Amino acid sequence: MIRAGKRIGISVFVFTPQDVEDRSGKIHAMVYNSDTKKWGRRWVRFPNVVYDRCRIQKSYRFQQLLAFRKRYSHLLFLNRPLRNKWTIYRTLGKVPAFRSHLPITKLYQSSEDVAMLLKKFPTVYLKPINGTGGRGILRIDRRKDGTLLLQGRNHSRKIVQPRHVSRSSLSSALSSWDMHGDRYIVQQGLNIKLPSGRIHDYRMLVQKNGSGSWEVTGCAGRVGPFRSITSNLHGGGEAATMNSLLRQWIGSDETITQIRETAEKFGISVARHLDGAYGALCELALDLAIDRRGKVWLLEVNPKPSREVFKRAGERDVYRKAIVRPIEYALWSYRQKKESRSLKATSNISTDMDQRQLSELIAEYGHASSD
Repeated sequence: MIRAGKRIGISVFVFTPQDVEDRSGKIHAMVYNSDTKKWGRRWVRFPNVVYDRCRIQKSYRFQQLLAFRKRYSHLLFLNRPLRNKWTIYRTLGKVPAFRSHLPITKLYQSSEDVAMLLKKFPTVYLKPINGTGGRGILRIDRRKDGTLLLQGRNHSRKIVQPRHVSRSSLSSALSSWDMHGDRYIVQQGLNIKLPSGRIHDYRMLVQKNGSGSWEVTGCAGRVGPFRSITSNLHGGGEAATMNSLLRQWIGSDETITQIRETAEKFGISVARHLDGAYGALCELALDLAIDRRGKVWLLEVNPKPSREVFKRAGERDVYRKAIVRPIEYALWSYRQKKESRSLKATSNISTDMDQRQLSELIAEYGHASSD
């Protein structure tokens, strides 16, 4: 991202709220030296645009981030912390076009919530509403002999020992699950096991481009390791191209094309809706499941996504595009903000910028981001 910014005259640096010195109005940021290929600390002035990569966590650091955003709300932030899984589910569930693509989900209050969903579905998931990377997820499978199989990953992403329990012991088993003080959701499980027995899903990256419009940058498949209930790469999952995985799962190239078109239209629609509902979003990762009938399901939405899945799937062009797009959108957003200010200050200013003005704008953007 730093190299991509440099190519178009934009300086990019990394900082946390702890690096900000309010008194001097400067930031002790981490700056990458492309000549030495090393990182180093340097005092810089406040940037014109802030690209927030901090995830929602129950931590002091995250509270510092919220305080920073509030104190410096006049800065241009490309994105914002998105709400939790439960809130996003309810937001999207209000839209009829989205509702049929959402697995049935409830806010977990007691073991009764799990028992009720198990009457309807053979598999149910318990997920922390703010969790990422497959941490703290539990899957409960209804067995033919009437028992329940509990499998999961703890908050360190380690696979826990599977347990067989009776239905009458479900409440006791769930009470012993370490929820880390988090709130949880209960979600309908989907049959996404490949013939190998490994589960799979798809990570779609939707980003705003250099014109401020939402586009699907790419979509890649993820295959979980054996005995894993999640497909996350951090949990040992593997990446694959979407088409190669769909050929294993669906088979027909014609059907695959239709699925991809449906998924991309759906992804754009979800991004636009959440952008309208919450505002100031730059990119979203949609974790999708596709069942045997080719129906697209939305499992989760992640506002601070990794791009690693595309590199591991061998899709280098998509990976590069995923890195460049936030930079291009940052420049577009800054131009829009600057132009809006100019229009307010001078009523007769033209909205069309000539090439000389554009060059000055890029130079100013880069200069303002470094000391």
